[in-house]
Amino acid sequence: MMNPAMMMKAFKAKKEFEDRHPRVLSFIQNEIMTGIEEGTVLEMTVTKPGRPGVTANMRITAEDLALLEELKNMGANMK
Repeated sequence: MMNPAMMMKAFKAKKEFEDRHPRVLSFIQNEIMTGIEEGTVLEMTVTKPGRPGVTANMRITAEDLALLEELKNMGANMK
């Protein structure tokens, strides 16, 4: 079990992240946490200042879905 001080610190950090990046959390909640199917492709692009973007993608496997479900359950237990 996480100690109360660490839980408060984690909740504060999550809230600050949500405040800075509301669209990212909304995207994760709406697209990832609501049920991605096996075979779905996730793609990310990182663009650093003054440099071209670098893109990577992954096709979701059954094992990935099991991990996402476990993370989702952990998040529900933190509320």
